[in-house]
Amino acid sequence: MGVLREIKRHSVAAVVPAICFATIAYFGYHAAEGEHGIHAHSRLLVQIQETEAALAEVTAERQLLERRVNLLRTNGLDVDMLEEQGHSVLGLLGKRQMVILNR
Repeated sequence: MGVLREIKRHSVAAVVPAICFATIAYFGYHAAEGEHGIHAHSRLLVQIQETEAALAEVTAERQLLERRVNLLRTNGLDVDMLEEQGHSVLGLLGKRQMVILNR
């Protein structure tokens, strides 16, 4: 009888530390792997870098297109740009002209 009482007493005393350990393990796991955890944060940082790189590409392309549009405006019309657009969009050529397409 004494042995069973000792086992019961030690097992009851081990319940509180076991619950504390399980709680710490639960929160520790979710701090690393959860939706707002450390790994999610690092994935978001990589995604931010990729998005910033894509933004830089799109911004450069937009600036190029804005420069080309400014060349076609009426206050500073560039004849060469207008002629190039006429050739590419309308397919119009003069009798002595030849178009070489670069692709």
